[in-house]
Amino acid sequence: MEKLEDMRDAYGETLAQIGEDPKVVVLDADLSHSNKTDIFAKRFPERFFEAGIAEANMIGVAAGLSMMDLIPFAHTFSVFATGRVYDQIRILVCYQNVNVKIVGTSAGLSDSHDGATHQSVDDIALMRALPNMTVVVPCDGIETRRATGAVYRHAGPTYLRINRMPTPLVWESLEDCRFELGKALSLKEGSDIGIVASGYPVALAMKAAEKMADEGISAEVLDLHTVKPIDRESLMKIAEKTGALVTVEEHNVMGGVGSAVSEVVGETVPVPVEHVGIRDRFGESALDYNELLAAHGITVEAVEAAIRRALERKRR
Repeated sequence: MEKLEDMRDAYGETLAQIGEDPKVVVLDADLSHSNKTDIFAKRFPERFFEAGIAEANMIGVAAGLSMMDLIPFAHTFSVFATGRVYDQIRILVCYQNVNVKIVGTSAGLSDSHDGATHQSVDDIALMRALPNMTVVVPCDGIETRRATGAVYRHAGPTYLRINRMPTPLVWESLEDCRFELGKALSLKEGSDIGIVASGYPVALAMKAAEKMADEGISAEVLDLHTVKPIDRESLMKIAEKTGALVTVEEHNVMGGVGSAVSEVVGETVPVPVEHVGIRDRFGESALDYNELLAAHGITVEAVEAAIRRALERKRR
């Protein structure tokens, strides 16, 4: 049975550890229990600020705190953390190039029961288009712990995207996850096809690669945890090695990981690229997260089908 962990728990526990640094301050938009920032708030109440349902104001306050040599982490659901406050992020955070950490939880379709208004299908596209912004999308609880520490140490605007539901552990331990911002991690070596995945779908990519191996197809899996700055070197290497790629993400294929990967290989090592992700649609309400993912074509079977399409294009 695969091990599961809630990324939010991993994040909240790590944030509280980082809170030993007196420069760290935390802001939340009336979602501290869901975002697990309440762990930090109980330990360091004097450095926790409840902004209420006033996300734009929260980002402005965070920008101001950063200019006082503090390290602010600002939290809300991903859809609100990027869309509702885009102008404030653009002008107050990125244009000023200040050290604000924006943490979006319930990312992608993972807030399944609240429907399209609470699901983020475009947040990566919005954030990676902003100059000075770093975009980080961990794949499991272990990588979330590593990513949170790296984001804390990084100086500059950062967006950290976290899933809501318990997700499979891809990494076995913190020691195995050699996380570094901007450096993708190889999870499995292969020669016939390269799978580049980000976030929860990394687990789907690994399962698809294992199933392909039963058919004699050797798939390499790359964990693209940092979407910006993107690891051009690793992408060029996997494209040259395999000659065809599949991207997998829990985001609109337009503007997300698939677009980012295609931009790199299109400029450097042109190879066939197939995309698995949300097909230019809004989300919808569902009681079961996995059923919602399946409705949007984010499954192991969808990755397998994309692999076969990419291999067919490679043979032409």
